Amino acid sequence: MIPEWLHTLALAMLLIGFACAVIILLDILHNPQHMSIMNAVWPITGLYAGPLAVWAYWTYGRLARHKLAHAAMQRDEPMPHKQLTPFPTKVGKGATHCGAGCTLGDITAEWLVFLVPAIAVWFGYESLFAEKIYAVWIVDYIFAFVIGVGFQYATIVPMRGLSPGRGVIEAIKADTLSLTSWQIGMYGFMALAHFWIFGSILGVKLEVNMIEFWAAMQIAMICGFLTSYPVNWWLIRKGIKEAM
Repeated sequence: MIPEWLHTLALAMLLIGFACAVIILLDILHNPQHMSIMNAVWPITGLYAGPLAVWAYWTYGRLARHKLAHAAMQRDEPMPHKQLTPFPTKVGKGATHCGAGCTLGDITAEWLVFLVPAIAVWFGYESLFAEKIYAVWIVDYIFAFVIGVGFQYATIVPMRGLSPGRGVIEAIKADTLSLTSWQIGMYGFMALAHFWIFGSILGVKLEVNMIEFWAAMQIAMICGFLTSYPVNWWLIRKGIKEAM
C-alpha cells in the first residue's frame, strides 16, 4: 500500500514540475530562443527538473534570446550565450537537449503501451521477458531515439548548413551515445523504483496511470541527465555535438 504522504509528495512534485514548465514557456512566448528547438527543450526540462530548470533558464537560457543574439550579430559581436555561458553549462544544455527528446519519447511510449497492451507483447513480453517493463523499455528507446534525432537534426542542420541527408547522419552520430547514456540512467532508477521501492518495500505494482509513476520518472530523468553529462562533455569536446 502506498502511504498517503508519498502520494501527496508525488502529486506535489508533478504540480511543481508543471508550474515550472509553464513559467518557462510563458517567458519564451515573449522572448523566443535564437535556436528555435530550445523553445521546446526548456519547458520540457522544467517538467522534471522543476525549480532547478527555472534557475538554469533565467541564468543562462535567457542569454540565448533571439533578440539578444540578433542584435549581437548585427554589431558583428559574439552572441551573449556563446560568450557568457561557461563550458560546463554548455554541456548541461546539450544534455537537456538530448533529455527533452528522451522525455517526449518516454511519455509517448509509456502511454501508448499502457493503452495498447498488445504492443508490449510484440516487443517480447511473455515470450522473451517475464516482466513487462523490459519490453516497454525497448519501445521507450525507439521513440526516444526517433524524437531525439529529430531534435538534434533541428540543431545541427541550421548551425552547419547541412543537406537533409547529411543532417540525418550527423544527428544520429551526435545523439546516439548521448541518448543511450541518458536512457541507462533513466532505466536504472525506474528499475529501482519498480522492483525494490514499490515492488518489494510497498508491495505495489507501479503503473503508468499512477501519480507515483510519473514522480518517479521525474527523478529518473534527473538520473538520466547525470549519466549523460560526461558523454555530452566528450561529444562536444570532440566536435561531434554542437555546444549551445
